[in-house]
Amino acid sequence: MTNWDEFGFNTRAVRAGQVRSEEGEHSETIFPTSSFVFESAAQAAARFSHKEQGNIYSRFTNPTVRNFEQRLATLEGGERCMATASGMAAIFSTCLGLLKAGDHIVASQSIFGSTVILLNNILAKFDVKTTFVKLTDLDSWQAAIQPNTKFLFLETPSNPLTEVADIGALANLAHANDCLLVVDNCFCTPALQKPLSLGADLVVHSATKFLDGQGRCMGGAVVGSEKLVGGDIFAVLRSGGSTMSPFNAWVFLKGLETLDLRMQKHCDNAEALAQWLVKQELIERIYYPGLPSHSQYDLALRQQSRFGSLVSFEVKGGQEAAWHVIDSTRIMSITANLGDTKTTITHPATTTHGRITAEQRHAAGINDGLIRISVGLENVEDLQADLLRGFK
Repeated sequence: MTNWDEFGFNTRAVRAGQVRSEEGEHSETIFPTSSFVFESAAQAAARFSHKEQGNIYSRFTNPTVRNFEQRLATLEGGERCMATASGMAAIFSTCLGLLKAGDHIVASQSIFGSTVILLNNILAKFDVKTTFVKLTDLDSWQAAIQPNTKFLFLETPSNPLTEVADIGALANLAHANDCLLVVDNCFCTPALQKPLSLGADLVVHSATKFLDGQGRCMGGAVVGSEKLVGGDIFAVLRSGGSTMSPFNAWVFLKGLETLDLRMQKHCDNAEALAQWLVKQELIERIYYPGLPSHSQYDLALRQQSRFGSLVSFEVKGGQEAAWHVIDSTRIMSITANLGDTKTTITHPATTTHGRITAEQRHAAGINDGLIRISVGLENVEDLQADLLRGFK
């Protein structure tokens, strides 16, 4: 078996995890089958009892999905990856696997709106409570930890304000209090940031975003140790069925092959666009960790290899002005998705964070004049001209 740790990132992104069939195919194979045939009743029994490794049923064992899992695991530096049907399924499976009634979570208040709903509304039904704190305030994290706290959860950089958390400091805090640290690495991907190497215990992904890179499929993943991911979290997938389809896994494999190339270009364009936005009079504030004016610029410089694709900014005039800018674009796609080769633009207060309360949005710093852009791979001059139409 190849030790992929000996190879560079791009080599692993192209080749890790592939096992060729007897047909000798060069590209990875899609296995669109629900079940697998055993050589004998004895082998079936051995597989089901885990005495023998092998395929059983595609809800929890499929070669194409396993190929994606092994490739992403080695890119993140983890022992085990579990692929899921969506990014939210990855987070939900992690919660169901690690938590029980009476447990407690400390989470950043600067996380995706659907994650807030999951933690605050759905898990609360099962007596799992969540305390939300300011992402960058270490003292708030410390003060929020209780004897029954099981893990700390965050996104870094955050969506949509691109705040950057000190992963190493939060890992030390979590472990000193017998907690786990779970980091959503969706926006940087392992091409730009490695939370596990900084002390995190688990990394979650929406593969729908940059891992795919072209907005084609839904998927998610959890990466970490064999004990954590391969134990109680995998048990949720096996019985709960939040399964990634073989076709989607194959699409994500193709996405991983170009991940580093795409992320570098995303960063080039985002940095150029952010520097241009600084000069625009209509804008009150810009959120991009690659600008020296960003409050966590130095931390991002140490913790990430580049600054990512998300650029957010506030325009003068509130929601009316923000909607005017968005509606004036002709190239950018008005959609709440991100991580695409095509630049996307959205109004977070009424889309991605529209289901949380106004108080929660205010606490997270999401104002009515805020616009979020996920910068794609187009010519950056065309993106600037597209925004300038609305600024005028």
